[in-house]
Amino acid sequence: MNLGLTGKRAVVFAASRGLGYASALGLAREGVKLVIASRDQGRIDEAAAKIRAETGAQVIGVAADVNTQADVQKVIDACVNAYGGLEIALHNAGGPPAGGFDAINDAQWLAAFNQNLMSLVWVARASIPHMKAANYGRLLTIASSSIRQPIPNLILSNVMRAGINGLAKSLAREVAPHNINVHVVGPGRIGTERIEELDNAMAQRTGASVEDVRKASLASIPAGRLGEPEEFANFIVFLASAAASYMNGTATLVDGAASNALP
Repeated sequence: MNLGLTGKRAVVFAASRGLGYASALGLAREGVKLVIASRDQGRIDEAAAKIRAETGAQVIGVAADVNTQADVQKVIDACVNAYGGLEIALHNAGGPPAGGFDAINDAQWLAAFNQNLMSLVWVARASIPHMKAANYGRLLTIASSSIRQPIPNLILSNVMRAGINGLAKSLAREVAPHNINVHVVGPGRIGTERIEELDNAMAQRTGASVEDVRKASLASIPAGRLGEPEEFANFIVFLASAAASYMNGTATLVDGAASNALP
């Protein structure tokens, strides 16, 4: 299948590790020119060098915090200045802290709103004009399986992902006439550092061992295993491609059938 991605220009946020890095690598393998961002200049430079070495793609690393509007604009500008435009933006802001309602204070609510929802607003606002100019756009966001059903002890994620869903669906209907597609992708349990953090938090909350938490988690996944970052990235690459041109406004899980929610 020809994905039609060669020569496209993309920004990927939080791309020094985990799902952001895997997605950037997948896009680079298809010939996409990349600007990747992370808060730590050393780590993002290392990630860019690894992707260049493996794929031969053009990759620029930029130190930027997706929680800051000016930094989001800096990343978009870096792509436009380097490559002359932008067609693909992958928003990735990580997950807010674990905790139930009584454990979360006002500052944490506001920080999660900024981190997860406003950061997507900023990415959309900065990137969509360039997508319109190119008559091709893919605005994608990595969220959580809580886009389909709430996850215990993750109230911040549950609430903010619902907002992301509403924003993405609304945007999709507005920008579809410009050949711009908007999608939310919810990873289930993929083998990344984020999963390790959540397992540790669950162990501390319940008093169980981390090993027991992981065993119970695996038992809840019909596929019987964690997903691989590359498997998740493959779906991101597909959504970014011309092959997915008539898909728009979706919120899709990549979770090994772990969620009980209907599509």
